[in-house]
Amino acid sequence: MRAVIIGCGYVGRVLGTLLRAGGHSVVGVARSADSHAAIARRGITPHTADITHPATVDALPDAEWVVVAVSSGGGDAAAARAVFETGLTTVIDSYAGRQIPPDRLVYTSSSSVYGDRDGAWVDETTAPAPQTEKTAVLARAEEVAIDHSAAAGFDGTVCRFAGLYGPGRYRLGRYLDETVTSGYLNMVHRVDAAGAIAHLLQSDRGRGQVVNVVDDRPVDRHAFARTLAQLAGVTPPRRQPLQDRLADASLSAGARRRLAAQKRVSNGRLRSLGYRLRHPTFRSGYATPLAQRHRG
Repeated sequence: MRAVIIGCGYVGRVLGTLLRAGGHSVVGVARSADSHAAIARRGITPHTADITHPATVDALPDAEWVVVAVSSGGGDAAAARAVFETGLTTVIDSYAGRQIPPDRLVYTSSSSVYGDRDGAWVDETTAPAPQTEKTAVLARAEEVAIDHSAAAGFDGTVCRFAGLYGPGRYRLGRYLDETVTSGYLNMVHRVDAAGAIAHLLQSDRGRGQVVNVVDDRPVDRHAFARTLAQLAGVTPPRRQPLQDRLADASLSAGARRRLAAQKRVSNGRLRSLGYRLRHPTFRSGYATPLAQRHRG
């Protein structure tokens, strides 16, 4: 199979490596040629395109599998809408109009669409409840990925990522050297974020579905930091109750919303579709950086 990964970045490059190992041809798409060297080092064919510019999308190669793993670049709701709604629609329309359309489209979303559930469990049957216009855009883009793809004649899958971590994003200093707020963390290592997509494509599962991509065990932030400190052999950080942190006037509105959005995200559907996590919990996912910290 040929795969085109639009947004071949933090997760996309790992996904491309996994698909190539499975014998597939992979094109990695980035908005800037500056990313080409990192893409090519993994044996992935680089290509420049921007899904907010339809002409560049039309120039993308044909593929059986199209993965849209783009970022809005940290912009506001309007920037997110241009990428996640309009841009995704542009990709689907472009590939639908080809002589040989794709078989599958995978779109990567975020568990932030669930909003605040006061610590309750959520799964794919739980209706999204976005709390900001930006997360509302993500929820609408999920509908585009499933419904618009179906109307175009191919199957869409939404992979709803929890908080990504991995090389370059372990943030040990945040959890070992500071006061840590209580409240739930839902996480997934980037190798499992990529591995889940590769599994769904290669096993031909998850068509027309939303799939939460998250590890096995949500964990309280302070319990997480305390365990990391024990494994690192350092003094555990102090615990700050969530309500005390939320009462801090210096906290930005965005940070306050993220901290207040308490939920526990289930990966039951992902496991039922046959994927087995390489890092079922943070204990194995953080083993490498903690070992490096010991050596350092």
